[in-house]
Amino acid sequence: MAITVRDNPTENRYEIADDEAILGHAAYQRTTQLIVFTHTEVDPSREGQGIGGQLVQGALDDVRTLGLAVLPVCPFVQAWMSRHPEYADLDYRRPPSTVTD
Repeated sequence: MAITVRDNPTENRYEIADDEAILGHAAYQRTTQLIVFTHTEVDPSREGQGIGGQLVQGALDDVRTLGLAVLPVCPFVQAWMSRHPEYADLDYRRPPSTVTD
């Protein structure tokens, strides 16, 4: 059973699905500069199986390819990003770097 994450722009959400059904979604609002994740939901029968994390990771990977920032209003997305510092560069609230050579 293959699990995939895909953007569904007509519904303003990323969806995670297996071969048979949609397992969850991450709702968003998109502007020209960023994507605001507002709510994440996973089918109750699939909770605790890492589906939500796979969904957020897939969505953020796609956002990165679009060159947009993320404003994680959704508590789940916010918590996931805080546990995965490799995605911190996407956070819209992150202060700009002051590092110089």
